[in-house]
Amino acid sequence: MRKPAARESLPERLLQSLRARFGGDGERSAPPRNRNRARFNLRGRLALVLCTLGLCSVSLIGRAAYVQLIGNDFYQREGDARFVREIEIPVSRGMITDRNGEPVAVSSPVESVWCDPKELMAKAPDRLPELARALGESTDALTRRVSQRADKEFMYLKRRINPDEAKAIVARGIPGVYSKREFRRFYPQGEAMAHVLGFTNIDDQGQEGVELAFDEWLRGKPGVKKVIRDRNGRIVENIDLIEPAVPGRDLTLSIDRRIQYLTYRELKRQLIESGAASGTAVVLDVATGEVLAMANLPSFNPNAVEAGQREAHRNRAVTDLFEPGSTMKPLTVAAALEAGRITPASVFDTNPGWMPNGKYTTTDTHNYGVLDVTGIIRKSSNVGVSKIAQRLSNQEFYDFLRRFGYGESTHSGFPGEAGGLFPPPARWSGTTKQTLSYGYGISVTPLQVAHAYATLANGGRANVPTFVKGQPGESKQVLDPRIAHDVMKMMQTVTEPGGTAYPWGTILGYHVAGKTGTAHKASNGGYSKRDYVAFFAGVVPVDNPRFAMAVVINQPTKGSHFGGLAAAPVFRNVMEGALRLMDVPPDDIETWLAAQAGTEAKAPAGGAR
Repeated sequence: MRKPAARESLPERLLQSLRARFGGDGERSAPPRNRNRARFNLRGRLALVLCTLGLCSVSLIGRAAYVQLIGNDFYQREGDARFVREIEIPVSRGMITDRNGEPVAVSSPVESVWCDPKELMAKAPDRLPELARALGESTDALTRRVSQRADKEFMYLKRRINPDEAKAIVARGIPGVYSKREFRRFYPQGEAMAHVLGFTNIDDQGQEGVELAFDEWLRGKPGVKKVIRDRNGRIVENIDLIEPAVPGRDLTLSIDRRIQYLTYRELKRQLIESGAASGTAVVLDVATGEVLAMANLPSFNPNAVEAGQREAHRNRAVTDLFEPGSTMKPLTVAAALEAGRITPASVFDTNPGWMPNGKYTTTDTHNYGVLDVTGIIRKSSNVGVSKIAQRLSNQEFYDFLRRFGYGESTHSGFPGEAGGLFPPPARWSGTTKQTLSYGYGISVTPLQVAHAYATLANGGRANVPTFVKGQPGESKQVLDPRIAHDVMKMMQTVTEPGGTAYPWGTILGYHVAGKTGTAHKASNGGYSKRDYVAFFAGVVPVDNPRFAMAVVINQPTKGSHFGGLAAAPVFRNVMEGALRLMDVPPDDIETWLAAQAGTEAKAPAGGAR
């Protein structure tokens, strides 16, 4: 039996270990370094990569945090510059209505096509011919317009067009082409009310008339909002309301569009019949001073204003000056009555129908002989009124006419209103007062004449004319009511048998107080013998005055040039319609009944055929 091996001693185990390390020949063998080194390199590289990725992640997170939370101003500005816009919120201009609430000026929504020239030229210059065809203009003209503004970011292509037309242009998808909402003014009355209303320009700003006088009231204030647009220019989000829009406020005028149309129609008819160069008519409410109608011819269409019509844009009723002729005579009489120089019963000898006036001569159309004050007004005697004026001092006469508003504007607030020409007594010559008494040597507007007659009709109380309903201006007493009433009764005879306006200024069923006027036009330092201005100013009804009206026919060339025939028919036709429209009760029932009885007596027996 084999004996078990003896237990190896420590030296032997050490020897075996050395052999295993150094080899069996007793030499030291190479350790497995490559395997340990590979194991070490793999772990180190992995740690290095992980450390690098960790550092990069931390860096990116830090950069992102800095960009988004701390240093984001630059990127925010760049992003906003590309997609965030502040756009205007358009507002509608306030509506203008007549005194009865009927619209006479309204704003309709339209669209305007615009472009970003920089974007258009950079992205789609080859589509300019297509855009030109859509806009209805030549390719060369459009290319030239866009090229001149190639460094800009905004340019209108076509303004205030039909929204459907604008939508069709934008729908073509041409880069840099957009549209925006605007408003366009529309005037339903057209030429009939053009001079009162005026008009607006392409930016909807008032340019003339009421549109200019009340521009700030009417136009409102556009708002501003911040939005985000996509690459096609479409709004995808409203970010913030920067400034709210304030719409324009409505305005109610004192004008009655029905009376306005009547005035325009009758004035136009008279200009055609008389061949006159121009005409003007003004209607005032006696009690309030409100302007009920104001018409001028030639006129213009405010819906299609052309630059070449500048002469027609002028509102002659407040800008043009005329020597008022015989419409001055009732004021001369009133001044003498107030001064106590005459009474209604005073008489004057006008024989032989003329009288000297310095180196000139004052003449009447006929020799009227002896006339009382009423007869001087009824016959319109230049000689008679000159003798009345002789009893007044220069200063008395001047101060009286100034109280009636001559020599200054009526303060109606209408843009461009003239104050007239009325020199003080220090500049008068020896003939001035006499010629002033029958309307020469002073220049006034048609509105001033209407205002003066409204003052007489209102018992001597002057109201500042106004174009706004319910906003009376300053009112002051300038003449004793009894004197005003006496003068009104004198003027009533002008439209009765024997008067210079009979029957052209007569209205059936109503007493009319009025005065005709015929003045030579100033020309080349003197007066023309062929050119005249015909006037008629009147009030109706006399007993309870409601309307005052002044009519001016400038240079009539056909028919008569006298105020009774050339201007009074306009007054009669307009007032007949106005009295009926306003349901003003008649104050001359007897005449109306007599006329009706005469009509029935003339009716043919047996009935009409």
